[in-house]
Amino acid sequence: MSLLLKDLYEGFRNGEAIRALSAAIARESEKLSQPLHIMEVCGGHTHTIMKYGLKQLLPPHIEFIHGPGCPVCIMPKERIDHAIALARMEDAILLTLGDMIRVPGSQSSLSQERAAGRDIRALYSPIDALKIARENPDKKVIFFAIGFETTTPMTASLILQAEKEGIGNLYFHINHVLVPPAVHAIMDDSDTRVNAFIGPSHVSVITGSKIYEPIAAAYHTPVVVSGFEPVDVMEGILRIVRQKTGGRATAEVQYSRAVTREGNLKAQEMIDQTMRPRDHFRWRGIGDIPHSALQLRGEFAHRDAEKVFADFLPTEPIDDHKLCICGTILRGLAKPDECKVFGTACTPSTPLGSCMVSSEGSCNAYYRFGGIG
Repeated sequence: MSLLLKDLYEGFRNGEAIRALSAAIARESEKLSQPLHIMEVCGGHTHTIMKYGLKQLLPPHIEFIHGPGCPVCIMPKERIDHAIALARMEDAILLTLGDMIRVPGSQSSLSQERAAGRDIRALYSPIDALKIARENPDKKVIFFAIGFETTTPMTASLILQAEKEGIGNLYFHINHVLVPPAVHAIMDDSDTRVNAFIGPSHVSVITGSKIYEPIAAAYHTPVVVSGFEPVDVMEGILRIVRQKTGGRATAEVQYSRAVTREGNLKAQEMIDQTMRPRDHFRWRGIGDIPHSALQLRGEFAHRDAEKVFADFLPTEPIDDHKLCICGTILRGLAKPDECKVFGTACTPSTPLGSCMVSSEGSCNAYYRFGGIG
């Protein structure tokens, strides 16, 4: 790392700056008329909050509520069973990203299937899918694509490049999900306590902050898009508090070094060219949310693994392990350490639920940084 980059990151982790922001938040929050329940949508923010002990730097009437912003965590078991079924097909190579390998399905996981001899590969870069398909023309190469708006443009670019090169053996099982419909579902839940949001950083680089404006307006709820460093998060909280004490509720950008209102228009264009919203998609713990995920457009049906290999795929929804409260945690209605099996039967090496598996999961963050692991 260059000295300039090192100095930059140390600036965003500067203890004096963090303490100054903590003091400013404490002063400003004395004007609050009610407790502040801030949902950080993205799991990356959860890990920053836990790793740097930011909760301990805030007054007791400001609480973090951990949201469903981890694409691995919100994946229902039947979608994982789809991946397993595809991997079990003859002459198939299944490709996906890191943490999905260890998430338990209804009876197995991709890691167990790989140990049993299935050709399942975790990609460091999705672009490798093209190379693998070229090198294995006699195989069915299936990319199990996951992620929020952050990773969707890469999948879109792979689809377009495969079309351009005429790579006929590369298929896509699309599991890309969208932030705004999930936030609406959380706010429409009568049990929610959320009254402010830290907006996700990397998602917003693609979408722009404009996608949160209807949310702020509909629920009179501040949304501040913050970076992942501790100074970013603390400044984001201060901005939220100031909105609350000033009687405002707007979509605001703290992470201005990377996020604009409009976002990455080229990336948005590629997504729109290749995908469209699904009518319904079931989120783990939250349930069916209309128009909350994407699927391939009809002109790419010949690459759609859900259509081409439909006869191999299970169709029934599958509930989580009875002892796992991952769903309740994803809805912001419980904390990881309230789970009876947290840190005992359920650990990163022996996960019962996806929130413990994923490196962005809230249970994983509590285990790693909360004095359990």
